[in-house]
Amino acid sequence: MYKSVETILVDIPTIRPHKLSVATMQTQTLVLVKITTEDGFIGWGEATTIGGLSYGEESPESVKANIDTYFAPLLISIKNLNVAQTLKQIRKSINGNRFAKCAIQTALLDIQAKRLGVPLSELLGGRLRDSLPVLWTLASGNTEKDIAEAKKMIELKRHNTFKLKIGSNPLQQDVDHVIAIKQALGSEISVRVDVNRAWSELECINGIQQLQDGGIDLIEQPCAIENTDALARLTQRFDVAIMADEALTGPLSAYRLAKQHAADVYAVKVEQSGGLIEACEVANIAKLAGIDLYGGTMLEGPVGSIASAHAFSTFENLAFGTELFGPLLLTEEILKTPLRYENFELVLPTGSGLGIEVDEDKIEQLRRK
Repeated sequence: MYKSVETILVDIPTIRPHKLSVATMQTQTLVLVKITTEDGFIGWGEATTIGGLSYGEESPESVKANIDTYFAPLLISIKNLNVAQTLKQIRKSINGNRFAKCAIQTALLDIQAKRLGVPLSELLGGRLRDSLPVLWTLASGNTEKDIAEAKKMIELKRHNTFKLKIGSNPLQQDVDHVIAIKQALGSEISVRVDVNRAWSELECINGIQQLQDGGIDLIEQPCAIENTDALARLTQRFDVAIMADEALTGPLSAYRLAKQHAADVYAVKVEQSGGLIEACEVANIAKLAGIDLYGGTMLEGPVGSIASAHAFSTFENLAFGTELFGPLLLTEEILKTPLRYENFELVLPTGSGLGIEVDEDKIEQLRRK
């Protein structure tokens, strides 16, 4: 049924340094997975991470090694199982590896949707929207540069909501930086922050109070991943929305956080969730618990970003929009027709599967030798 599984590492420089509390990125490594069936269908998936192992437990190199060594032989050995049965077999045979599992699942769903002649979103319950609002992350670390960049994005009608990556500088320096940008952009423009789990609980209390008073709309993962008790206390203490990001590792964690009322908003990431299907399960748990949703990113390239968009398009509530801007951060294009960003939104393709055409010649040029 499955003839070959290929994992390709593609290193692409970013348009500018992208500064997080855990790393400063100058290049993004896309981990692309290509699955070919015996009857000629090709499916694509992506398992891109941020900053090697500084962000999470999987790196581009470990994803490739594990897919090549464990996932590929298993998939090629599977005969006469449908996609759901195949994914169950993978879960039974391979522990962890959420990012790798997401890439494999995406490629299998891409193939299945192409077989049926429908967009991938139709396999996930059907899209409720044809485009998704996309914010832009200001991460140069320089206040004036960030203000100029934001104003340019608003003028181009590309983004009118902004997120700031903070946590690598002293707290007061970061807070002053954010509030200066908010004041420069004005009350009409939504500004959020991602602390990338950098603050202690006491720092959170000090920092979040100032950010709330300064008109910031959302605080993402301010404290350590494991410290969900602190996340719950902060959620219950402040009026500004507190969002769980790295603390979400799939449906079970979503359920536990909901039970604790540990967040007002969930940043749903398809890779962190372990797949598109699991990301939709996280969204359903949030809906039942009255938690708002935000479509997150691992700064994937166009394959992972459009896969995420197919999943997010099925969410009933997407109150805080998405941040599927990863492809716009890259200096090279790997699709024959680039993704469409217009009027502050990412437009979903209407073709079958993911609805994209990968430029394999370009990937060959860029792939890590």
